[in-house]
Amino acid sequence: MNRSVPRVRLPVRRKAHRVRKGTFLSLLTGPEAVAGLVERVTAAGDEAVESWPGRPSVVLFDEASRVLTRGVCQRAGVPLDDAGSIARDLVAMVDGFATPGPRHWRARRARARCEAWLGRLVEDVREGTVTAPAGSVLDVVVRHRDADGGSLDPHTAAVELLNVIRPTVAVCWFVAYAGHALRASPDVRERLREDDAAYAVAFAHELRRFYPFAPFLGGRAVTDLEWRGEPIPSGTLILLDLYGQNHDPDLRDEPYAFHPDRFLDRPPHRDELVPQGGGDRTAGHRCPGEDITIALLAALWPRLARLEYDVPEQDLRIPLNRMPSRVRSGFVIESVRVPAAVQGAARAAG
Repeated sequence: MNRSVPRVRLPVRRKAHRVRKGTFLSLLTGPEAVAGLVERVTAAGDEAVESWPGRPSVVLFDEASRVLTRGVCQRAGVPLDDAGSIARDLVAMVDGFATPGPRHWRARRARARCEAWLGRLVEDVREGTVTAPAGSVLDVVVRHRDADGGSLDPHTAAVELLNVIRPTVAVCWFVAYAGHALRASPDVRERLREDDAAYAVAFAHELRRFYPFAPFLGGRAVTDLEWRGEPIPSGTLILLDLYGQNHDPDLRDEPYAFHPDRFLDRPPHRDELVPQGGGDRTAGHRCPGEDITIALLAALWPRLARLEYDVPEQDLRIPLNRMPSRVRSGFVIESVRVPAAVQGAARAAG
């Protein structure tokens, strides 16, 4: 009797999780929600940039992680005492996925700290010692009721909050890649300075195609399958070659050249460009934060492209045997100069 219980209840739990996932992610992935998040993140970015000219150097990867953490937490209604330490934990969680060894254990410790922090926050909101902004992700998570009418326990609520916050902070990988791309392609940098919204979106698509966040993803077949005549027994480990798919010469010309113009005429088809997983993001393992990634990159890099800075000698290699891959140095810039026109535009926007 006891052995039959998991087989009955597991699909119910999965369904409840999917319902919660759809509910909470809709608060940050709808058009209005994405616009609100972009506004918060760009405001945090403009504030951070003001301090860059007085610093000897800036690591874009690290700086972007803090900016994104501040922006998404503000949008989600989550108060922050120390954006730096939370950003480090969120980065550690992303950096440790599908990875054995020290990075995996760092990720587990970081997750435990963040879940404990957010679990306490949920309890504080329910006890009335902290106020959640009406309609925020925090407010909706705290008030959510599952199909049985029960509220989420603090741990589950914390997990759902993390599932909204963490994917946004992962965009810092692509911010560093963008610095790498513009160093190699000054003509692209000049185009980004022109306030062409369509080109900025095309740049975001090309950045995600060209650079490997995850070179590949793996999973196991849950049933016996067949792919192009090749039998795949249930339980077989299957790898999806994301880097190979995104650089397939049968899908695009000059796949190893960085050309944002290739995406100006039309947006990429779902199964044509798979930098953050394949399939349907609502029911599969494609990253649900794809729209957020595109919108943030399209908003952030035209602003950053207008800055003047030097790129010192550093390790700019991007290893394809690392999961997730990244610019080894984090992309360091120094002697940052903010043109007067950029300062004026930032103040007007603020």
